[in-house]
Amino acid sequence: MPARPRELTPDRSARHLFGAKMRAYRERLAISLEGLSEVVKISRSHLSRIETAESMPPPTLPAMLDAEFGTDGIFQELYRLAAKEVHPDQFRRRMELEARARLIEEYAGQIVPGLVQTEGYARAQFVVSNPKATREEIEELLAARMSRQALLRADPSPDLSLILDEAVLRRGFGGSAVMRAQLTRLADLTLTPTTVVQVLPFEHGGHALVGGTLTLMTLDDGARVAYEESITTGTLLEDLGIIAERQRAYDLLRACALTPAKSAAVIRSVMEALPT
Repeated sequence: MPARPRELTPDRSARHLFGAKMRAYRERLAISLEGLSEVVKISRSHLSRIETAESMPPPTLPAMLDAEFGTDGIFQELYRLAAKEVHPDQFRRRMELEARARLIEEYAGQIVPGLVQTEGYARAQFVVSNPKATREEIEELLAARMSRQALLRADPSPDLSLILDEAVLRRGFGGSAVMRAQLTRLADLTLTPTTVVQVLPFEHGGHALVGGTLTLMTLDDGARVAYEESITTGTLLEDLGIIAERQRAYDLLRACALTPAKSAAVIRSVMEALPT
């Protein structure tokens, strides 16, 4: 006698609702987990965990479910909500504002910003910062991180300006191959129609933003917000006076940072120095 399917709780969160809808449409169309697995190229066990909300859906799954079930974007809408729930409340609010941003300016002192991380770099970072996490938990965090990057592929996409401390380039995550791929991506983004990446060299010395990460966002209605992040916490700033102070600190760093062309040269030199 087959095991009774686990009872679902769609009222708990968007992720639970995603799983419940997935099972409901699958059963309505008499598609087994094995059959769906063949269509979407995801293992039966992984699909089962998605239905019970134990795992976050990978970014490619919602569109495939909408196509298979004929649901006109329902799963893609649910996924956007579910992806935000992976993050703490402060960061969730930041993500909501980030989705509305027309200009994003960010300073990073130690780690490549999540919006431009490669999958390998992001996975290595999560493994280091969550040493007791299971593989499924790491993949869930990774799926949420990668889903954020859809913002840069939108039409229109926001303008993105990054100032990276030289330490970001030289602090390795995941080994030479992972870092080479990540540095290649940064070099490609140094100057495009929508992105600027500048390196702040060690020789600049101390500055007002040492020790943290700062993101400044100009939203679609002209409003401005800032987000400061430390090791485990983040603070959303909406006071215009404080935002002006942070903008001044950012502008001073930008004035002292290398040009995009020189930044690209530094990035490539660090990449060339990586062990083979």
